[in-house]
Amino acid sequence: MTSQPKSTVEIDHDDPIIRSLADRAPTTWLRPNLPDTEAAFRTMAVDPALMDRAAQRFDRFAPWFAAAFPQEFPKEFPETAQAPGVQQSRGIVESPLVPADAAQIELNDRLGAELPGRLWLKRDDQLPVSGSIKARGGFHEVLEYAEAVAAEHGLDHNDPATYSSDEFRALARTYRIVVGSTGNLGLSIGILSATLGFAASVHMSADAREWKKAKLRDHGVDVVEHEGDFVEAVTAGRAAAEGAERTHFVDDEDSTSLFAGYSVAALRLKEQFAAGGEEVDADHQLVVYLPCGIGGGPGGVTYGLKWIFGDNVHCVFVEPSEAPAMFLGVRTGLHSGIAVQDIGLSGATAADGLAVARPSRFIGPVISPLISGFASVPDDVIKAGVGVLHQTEGIDVEPSATAGLTIPWRALEPANDSSEKPSVEAIPWPLDASTKHLVWLTGGAMVPTDERDRYVTEGLNLRSALGAESEAPRLFCGP
Repeated sequence: MTSQPKSTVEIDHDDPIIRSLADRAPTTWLRPNLPDTEAAFRTMAVDPALMDRAAQRFDRFAPWFAAAFPQEFPKEFPETAQAPGVQQSRGIVESPLVPADAAQIELNDRLGAELPGRLWLKRDDQLPVSGSIKARGGFHEVLEYAEAVAAEHGLDHNDPATYSSDEFRALARTYRIVVGSTGNLGLSIGILSATLGFAASVHMSADAREWKKAKLRDHGVDVVEHEGDFVEAVTAGRAAAEGAERTHFVDDEDSTSLFAGYSVAALRLKEQFAAGGEEVDADHQLVVYLPCGIGGGPGGVTYGLKWIFGDNVHCVFVEPSEAPAMFLGVRTGLHSGIAVQDIGLSGATAADGLAVARPSRFIGPVISPLISGFASVPDDVIKAGVGVLHQTEGIDVEPSATAGLTIPWRALEPANDSSEKPSVEAIPWPLDASTKHLVWLTGGAMVPTDERDRYVTEGLNLRSALGAESEAPRLFCGP
């Protein structure tokens, strides 16, 4: 085994949170003294119209989605396929919002504490077409590029019929879209690009699943495999696109278009809660637990949620213990200037969509004033969550989807250096029955049956890890 190269990054090893991450301990950092949302937005270099424009783009393309993917948007929606509360126009890419009462009861028992409030799941594992949180961002950037290509060549870029025409498809074949991915973003970009007629290349990191590569190839996408991690795949994709004519590189490290697409989820979530008679306000606050890889997906969703719900929503980014890239970047203030290897971690995880060693250049510096907390989770706990959801809710997902499942209980644990629980004032949200805890699921619907069965079997066998995890997390509250 080769030793890790010595880090040249200046790190405060006396920081107990950094030490805890380096120890691979389940670590939670809650941030109770963030600026109020309005103040944070006033200093944020993000176009305030960004989310609304992205939502309008998705609305324009809804008829095209319905025609291009009739199996995903049938003329008659079964009740279980609906996303309640979202205006049910065919072709709207959205996922259900569901309570998880059975899972909450099971986790109360296994974690040895009763969670105040109610547990909810945002089922992005069921998003149409590519079945993951990455779909909104990936689709949005491809659609924005398609509109630009159509407009450049004098086609009506506002008419969804344009994108089904032989003229556009012949034109699209002369353009290429390139992306680097651990898997789910590549699926979203590749499937949609190919369906529109674009040539597409997806540079895949070593931890990408074989079935994801095979599915892309089935759609006619050029899959370029790399022996290294996500950063290597992105770097290679960027290099391949640089200087190439009629080529667009989707930069997961620094894309405002991806960010805009992700943010639209907040508008839809507001509709879904309202349709169910569920309020989100000062007396009924919402805590959202978002699985995080490079940070684009949770960053965009957080931006949208804070724009919609303001100080009444609290967003927690959750990462694997071996790959807490965004957590480390924000805690040190170095953002993309530090990688998890700099504190001796590997970046490798069973949650392949979260296997990122260095965070986004864009998300940390811009969105960190909106993030109420960070948490790291061991792989065994992530995998056990798959078993819990299967057993209690009949939901089967890939491991990265369950990263946030146990985190709502972390605020109930004693502080890391004391037998006393943290004071109520140190927790950024109310610990009472009025609070909604929303765990955001990522992928799962497209996982092949045999692989899904392996996830479930392993998860069921690892459920005892949840009891052990309840004794292990280290909780930090404050700056």
